[in-house]
Amino acid sequence: MALDAPEKSGKGWLNKRAIILLFIANSISGVAQGMTMFAIPWFLAKEGGGTAFGYLYAAITLVSLAWGPYSGTLVDKHDRKKVFLVLNLVMGILLCLVAAFGFSNGGVPWAMVGFVFMATFMNYNLHYPNLYAFSQEITEPEHHQKITSYLEIQGQVASVLAGAGAALLMEGTINGHSTIFGFRLDLGFDIKAWSIQKVFLVDGMTYFASFLIIWFIRYKSLAERSNESGSILSRLKTGLDFLRGNRPIFVFGIASYAIFICVLVAAFYINPIYVDKHLNESIAVFASSEMYYGIGAILAGIVIRYVFNEKRIGIPASIIIMTFATAVLFAVLNVTTSNFVFYLMLFILGLTNAGTRIQRVTFLFRNVPNQYYGRAGSIFFVANILFRIFFIGIFSLSFFQTDNNVIHTMGIMAVFLVINGFVLMGVNGKLAKA
Repeated sequence: MALDAPEKSGKGWLNKRAIILLFIANSISGVAQGMTMFAIPWFLAKEGGGTAFGYLYAAITLVSLAWGPYSGTLVDKHDRKKVFLVLNLVMGILLCLVAAFGFSNGGVPWAMVGFVFMATFMNYNLHYPNLYAFSQEITEPEHHQKITSYLEIQGQVASVLAGAGAALLMEGTINGHSTIFGFRLDLGFDIKAWSIQKVFLVDGMTYFASFLIIWFIRYKSLAERSNESGSILSRLKTGLDFLRGNRPIFVFGIASYAIFICVLVAAFYINPIYVDKHLNESIAVFASSEMYYGIGAILAGIVIRYVFNEKRIGIPASIIIMTFATAVLFAVLNVTTSNFVFYLMLFILGLTNAGTRIQRVTFLFRNVPNQYYGRAGSIFFVANILFRIFFIGIFSLSFFQTDNNVIHTMGIMAVFLVINGFVLMGVNGKLAKA
């Protein structure tokens, strides 16, 4: 099925039902995954494992150097639907087993929580390349920017719900009150704070739900794909050779990830420490900031095609603008002590990161053949892993854990973004209009 020749589809959506089912499955598991990835850093930070978690995150990122390229070859070699089925089944079993251990032993040890974080992180490294490659494969070229916008909206709605759920369930309520989006919320009833194993159990069950939904997906491939023989290294080299022959796309693919790199480092490591030690606030502020980020990202999914109209400004130029804007944002976070400004900056970061991702994925959809998409994405991924290892290694130093020295990480990331903005300017003229 996945290797069928493409068909001309006119203006319609040939695989509309498949796309809808894919979105439903991704939304269900996305909310629970997000809750897990919000809950774990906060759980470990409150348990006094901030520095250790930094090194754990760096180690996981280092392992991804090997896993990332391999995952790209899997995406390009196998039926993308089957990849999703295996992923959901494996992760569902893993999360439920860890949850069962926690219930039977009265808690989940630090090392096992770290293992769940690692497994979920590795799942992301295969899930998202597969999601984008599958979406490219089943969507008509004239709908590529729409599908990337819809994916962003769906993902960020899930993130907002996950942030709200994590704040509410991990902290519980006090006399029926909670704090969502930075505002006091009167629920009228109390919710007891959840243990980490309860969060894992819900996450595990949603993987099984996604498995069942994806099972019923039927689709017609709209992309030319051929079976490739040879070893993993030879298949990876084929993808690398394509990028070497298209150097401006290669540079664009690496430099356009700058905002995403900063977002991951901030979201999974810096922001919990920034909120705890610099703003002296609770998980409610951290989770609320992530929800404001999600609202900004949802807005980007809706308006980005109109703000950066392709008739007025090309996709690479729009990414350059957003990269410099994000540099200003991190510079502001370097000096502010205001919760309101923190929320505002995260809202803008949601706009710029999501907007950049929509534009980047659309550009790559149009300029990288589906046959190579997984491997090209994995090569870009390896580059941003190296940057993240560098930053996390530096930010894990005791200096950045002392007092409120965490603010200096914001200034460092602002400089990094400015450099990448200039790199993108250097290749802008060589990139095809997209």
